[in-house]
Amino acid sequence: MQTHIVGILHAMAHGSDEPRFPTQPVDRLTRPLERFLHVEAASGVVLLVSALVALVLANSAVADSFLGFWKTPVGFTLGAFQMEHKLSHWINDGLMAIFFFVIGLEVKRELVMGELRDLRRAALPIAGAVGGMVVPAAVYLLLAPDGPAQDGWGIPMATDIAFVVGCMAVLGERVPRGMRVFLLSLAIADDIGAILVIAIGYTASINGVALSLAFFGLALVVLAARIGVRSFAAYTALAVGIWLGFHESGVHATIAGVLLGLLTPAKPALSESNFGALAERFARVLRGDDETDEARKAERARGLTLAAVQSVSPLEYLETRLHPWMGFAIMPIFALANAGVPFHASDIADPIAVAVGLGLLIGKPVGIFGLSFLAVRLGLAHLPEGVRWSSIACGGLLAGIGFTMALFIASLALEEASLQIAKVGILAASAVAAIAGTALLALTLRTSER
Repeated sequence: MQTHIVGILHAMAHGSDEPRFPTQPVDRLTRPLERFLHVEAASGVVLLVSALVALVLANSAVADSFLGFWKTPVGFTLGAFQMEHKLSHWINDGLMAIFFFVIGLEVKRELVMGELRDLRRAALPIAGAVGGMVVPAAVYLLLAPDGPAQDGWGIPMATDIAFVVGCMAVLGERVPRGMRVFLLSLAIADDIGAILVIAIGYTASINGVALSLAFFGLALVVLAARIGVRSFAAYTALAVGIWLGFHESGVHATIAGVLLGLLTPAKPALSESNFGALAERFARVLRGDDETDEARKAERARGLTLAAVQSVSPLEYLETRLHPWMGFAIMPIFALANAGVPFHASDIADPIAVAVGLGLLIGKPVGIFGLSFLAVRLGLAHLPEGVRWSSIACGGLLAGIGFTMALFIASLALEEASLQIAKVGILAASAVAAIAGTALLALTLRTSER
């Protein structure tokens, strides 16, 4: 066993890929699953299946039981403090806070070391994202009936990145890298806009004391990072308190996840060279080059484990660990709880459904194409290499897949009856955008190749 460890540490210290950790029989069962979980497009498949299951069950003989399950009261009591909500509320406000935390991590990564770091390169996706938010909202406001339904203006503004990635995966390597980067960067910029919409547009009243406590918790997170606290347990405890503060303040609790993601350090605490030196020192201990007793070896091993974690930035570590949970657990559970809509053929012609649907199917592509074109003509941005305007138009249609974020905003904006109608519009428009966008992009790429 020590021989394996010595070889591995020596390889890590000198940048070699060999030898690897010894393979166990169970690895033959788990590694295919691990590979599947790390294929980003696969999460779109799982999300689609979850949505279809919810839709079928909501229109079957067990509809009442299925829909009633998500209304089950769940809560706890701690002394004089009592908290009880429907199961769907815990999913939308609690579980989705982790989803928004991962979004915060992705936004931070893009701003620090991704496409949005360079303003010149970021100009095109930012312009497209702005157009893809403003125009759909305007279309919705023009078509939605007066009254409370007008509050749903934010519904068609969001893009579901999991489904967009899944649609591009269907087309494989034919999609130019520039097109992939454009759509992914646009989706990140779109997420920033959706977060601002949730924080500003859907906050009715504010409890100043609870909000102050939440921001005090955020200040403690910054202080802990500055003085070198590395305990994930400590940060998790602070995160729970911050979430609770936002939840009780009136500002939507998922904003806590976004802010915590943005505060996560993007640089590792330990450089690669320092980690290599530590790994080489521990390798000498195991080879017997240094006189060290067994207790000392165990202490060195624990130190090396900690060093390995600190050689990766907290942002990268958390994003890698949480991304499979988000794609294969949190989002499917959200879809099961929110995509179950009792469907009637007449619902598709309801003004709210029409406003949502046309906002996604017309507002999104027109807004993305229009402002992208304007940004290029004004010299503020340029088209990515190998990407044509026809592809931008098809990408804009793909961005009309609203789903997760659209359903989420709908749950904040509308009451029960209008909410069900809006969900019909979201699901119908997202399905049309996915099929038509993928087909037209495939046709456009084939024409470009010829």
